[in-house]
Amino acid sequence: MGFGDYPAEYNPKVHGPYDPARYYGKPDTPFGQLKISELGGWFARRNKSPPAIAGAISRAWWRWQHKYVQPKRAGIAPFLQIVTGAMVFFYVINSKKLSRHKNYKYH
Repeated sequence: MGFGDYPAEYNPKVHGPYDPARYYGKPDTPFGQLKISELGGWFARRNKSPPAIAGAISRAWWRWQHKYVQPKRAGIAPFLQIVTGAMVFFYVINSKKLSRHKNYKYH
């Protein structure tokens, strides 16, 4: 699969129109239906190559887009999610500076 190509598992005659938010590979047990003893094997079956990770991030992006941004009557949720994510990110990168400004009791 090169840049901009369809996944190798995608077959237009079987799957219909291409949906970038869908995984076209072999279905596996959903994470929510796993038992604790099956967790190691489930993680071992994941494809951990850089293109597979990029594909998973791309599918998550498109699922978020289809659910929150692209509906006909999209609300304020995507903007609040971005603002909340930015607030958490900037708090984490500035946490060392913020920890130096604590009020200490000297007694």
